[in-house]
Amino acid sequence: MTFSRTSLGIALLPVLLLIVLLAINVLVFGDGGLDGPNQLALLFSAALALVIGLVSGRSFVHLMDHVVASINTALSALIILLLIGALAGTWLLSGVVPAMISHGLQLLSPSVFLVATCLVCSVVSMATGSSWSTAATVGIALMGIGKALGFHEGLVAGAVISGAYFGDKMSPLSDTTNLAPAVAGTDLFTHIKYMMYTTIPTYVITLLIFGAIGLAQGSAATVQGVDEFQSAIASKFTIGWWLYLVPLSVIVMIWRKVPALPALFIGTLMGGLFAVLFQAKLITELAPAGHSYAHRAYQVVITAMGTGTTVVTGNATMDELLTSGGMYGMLKTIWLILCAMVFGGAMEGAGLLQRITSALISRVHGDGSLIATTAASCVFVNVTASDQYLSIVVPGRMFAPVYAERGLAPEVLSRTLEDSGTVTSPLVPWNTCGAYMSTVLGVATFTYLPFCFFNLLSPFMTVAQGYLGFRIAHRRDQAAT
Repeated sequence: MTFSRTSLGIALLPVLLLIVLLAINVLVFGDGGLDGPNQLALLFSAALALVIGLVSGRSFVHLMDHVVASINTALSALIILLLIGALAGTWLLSGVVPAMISHGLQLLSPSVFLVATCLVCSVVSMATGSSWSTAATVGIALMGIGKALGFHEGLVAGAVISGAYFGDKMSPLSDTTNLAPAVAGTDLFTHIKYMMYTTIPTYVITLLIFGAIGLAQGSAATVQGVDEFQSAIASKFTIGWWLYLVPLSVIVMIWRKVPALPALFIGTLMGGLFAVLFQAKLITELAPAGHSYAHRAYQVVITAMGTGTTVVTGNATMDELLTSGGMYGMLKTIWLILCAMVFGGAMEGAGLLQRITSALISRVHGDGSLIATTAASCVFVNVTASDQYLSIVVPGRMFAPVYAERGLAPEVLSRTLEDSGTVTSPLVPWNTCGAYMSTVLGVATFTYLPFCFFNLLSPFMTVAQGYLGFRIAHRRDQAAT
């Protein structure tokens, strides 16, 4: 059996197995699915894809080469995850995150908190070009503020992710914003300008939704405990403006196009240094007695980076916020991502991913149908290949000739790839982005998913404009029809 003769039904078998196993895990394990069952579901589904590949005539070496290549694409993300764990530990120990929580409680009114969260994350993400860095810095602090104000954690995470992905999507510094036009065959700024027709309306709707929810729930948000929260923080940390030099330095480095790995590593070291300089009382409290301050400081900082730390204030809510798992806390997510990339590599190596997307192309009948099919393919690849870059590259390569044949400008394709591939990646628990956001923000993917309004609305907006024929550019004159 060759790839060309592999039926669509056979190609879908690993996907169907994965869906069934994940559903069973939800019923049997509940929230414990990420502790191993979901990882095994991905591996079992990958095994089925490999068997299909072997039966269709591919060699085991060929299939494993694709699996290894798939894992290689995630290695940078895995190292970033470890660094984020270490950074979260030192930023907690140094007082950076507690300072953001304390000052945020003073400045942000409950009624405008959700809108402000979305706007702040949008600005930071647009300036840095990174939704991941945004979530790991201001996102963590905003989660703490939101919980202290009494908002549902999924709602706050939804506002963080919506803002972070708007900024990431529209920033010329973003990797996906550069990747999409490169795959489609257009230039960066034409791509960004053309995205505004779908992205700005979606963002405005998102802000209006968060604004309405904020007005409805803001008055009911508990603010009585704010003074208690601030007192709890002040009892353990020395809070001052100088602490903001740490996150500001990371943001500036990323804005100056310093790669994420060294920027986060420097941010982690700065957090540890500031902890030693300004939180001596806390370090002395956390470390065993009988040693010098240098010995205690080294022990506490390294522990915060590696296995995490918990600052006990006596306030149960604040104690939960002032807890970090360090690098160790990221291992479950790394395990999930590795298994997801094995599944994605097996699907691609066996030719099943290409078979499924080619079947979608055969059902295209008009411009609207083409855009809708492209969007569906991006979401499908996010679910099956577990990587946002593949959700742009695979559909982009497959649909580019079809767009050209229909006379559509390449920016129509690049916009559709971003509207559907980039923004839906954090909505899939086993996708690298979904696993990352869930771990960093401390909220299960399916808990925040219903509140990621920007991410949920973006594919529908691009499909709706496709069917309406609104601002669909053509190759001849590049004019909107």
